[in-house]
Amino acid sequence: MTEEVHFYYDESEHSRKINHSTVTAENYYDNFATVIVGWDKTDEKSIEEKYLDFETKYADRKSKGELKSETLKPRQLKDGFASLNKGNIRFISDLLDLYSTNTYVYFSVASKTEFIVHQLFKNYESNVFVNMEAMKYSIIKAIVVYQPQDIICGLYENTQELVALLRNFFEERIVANQANPDLKHLESTAFEQILILLDDINECFDINWNYNMAFWGFKKYLSEKGIIDYTLLLDKEGKEDEDSNTLRAAIGVGLSNVSETNSKNHVGLRMADMLAGIITKLSKNLHAALIYESPEAALKKKLLGDEWFNISEQQLELYRKMKFVIIQLNISWYKSNAGVYSDDLIVFIALLNYISNFNSIAEFHKKSSNLHAEHFNALCCENLSDYYKRMQSKLDVEPIANSQGDYFYNQRGAKVFFDSSKQPLLTFKGKNQTFDVLSVGFTKDMIPLITVQTDKEPLCLRLPPSLSEWAVTCVGMANSGMSFFPTQVMFSRVGNDYFADIL
Repeated sequence: MTEEVHFYYDESEHSRKINHSTVTAENYYDNFATVIVGWDKTDEKSIEEKYLDFETKYADRKSKGELKSETLKPRQLKDGFASLNKGNIRFISDLLDLYSTNTYVYFSVASKTEFIVHQLFKNYESNVFVNMEAMKYSIIKAIVVYQPQDIICGLYENTQELVALLRNFFEERIVANQANPDLKHLESTAFEQILILLDDINECFDINWNYNMAFWGFKKYLSEKGIIDYTLLLDKEGKEDEDSNTLRAAIGVGLSNVSETNSKNHVGLRMADMLAGIITKLSKNLHAALIYESPEAALKKKLLGDEWFNISEQQLELYRKMKFVIIQLNISWYKSNAGVYSDDLIVFIALLNYISNFNSIAEFHKKSSNLHAEHFNALCCENLSDYYKRMQSKLDVEPIANSQGDYFYNQRGAKVFFDSSKQPLLTFKGKNQTFDVLSVGFTKDMIPLITVQTDKEPLCLRLPPSLSEWAVTCVGMANSGMSFFPTQVMFSRVGNDYFADIL
């Protein structure tokens, strides 16, 4: 039983209205990011004092009496932390130092284009032939990456012709991709599958924008952490008669003790604002650096510019601090939440992991900037590929009870470690053994798992690599509504290979 926890919410890249003029604006960014920070009630005074000291130190940065994330301009993060001057390095470093082990951090990143595509396909679910999540992902990515203006116009102003526009676009891209089939083979295959689906789509739909996506994951985060007694304060912006949409969304997903207030009254709101601003400015510049300048340019590999890797020792340390806050601090399954299209978040996390992996600036600069760009690109491609595989092969291994440091309990009540190497491996004596298998799933790093019923309790086991394809098949069938579990499975071993037979 936890004591009362105080949470504070703010967002970045908030588009109050989503229309054609919004998305064609020069400063538009497809991702809508939210950050919620919090702490136990008993820690509030000490955290508040530390943050006020931070604001006093940087009082010259205040605007209208308040220190906000706008003190960092997007151009100052044009090449990530590499383009920061010494003053901004110290500023962000001091800010990140405020996030310690007694701080809760949750954040979400959602594509605005995805929200609309979901509405277009709201009556379609996955089956044994079509994985709708993968299909939506391919459509969203194509729109975000290629920015076809006629489709963007159709998304927001002429939905009756949208399906025809999508069909024409994907047909044209399949033809264009023939110029580089090695690079674009998988994309063309996905587009061919989309064309089949578009032949049967209902063309009439209305866009209804809401902010529920900002709170879906947070509700699960509270459940995972076992937090029942809490308050959630939202930063009140806009006019009184137009801007309670966020509050209504929080209440609508089932959150309680939610209210709005002015950020001047609570340091928690200002801390959330600062972190949300840094996340989106970094992500937005990273997206801009990797986006294709034209559809023709998409036929060639795009690498991150050398400037991103021209960093100092202080900038390397800043990436480490950012990784601590975003990835390592109060680690939990639902610390972050994203939609189907999560490429920008995946690439952002990959950047933090890649640069922070070096032990010293001397070690980092042993590689040329061009080699860093190649290796970072390889890491991004690997992470994006793993994500796509997980999307096609997912089952409920997500937590249902609060995490206990380095593990959580899955849907069947079995202990699952965040570090998959700690998960017990499937072993048995003799040539074969039969288990009562409750479920099959994967970790976030695509390690196959089974949950079995033992005499004492459910037990989650890591499967050997030779059973990965079997696990993928089981998960794929379950996603299409054809689950075999719980049931008995006989596992056999021949040399170093394992085999599974559902009885």
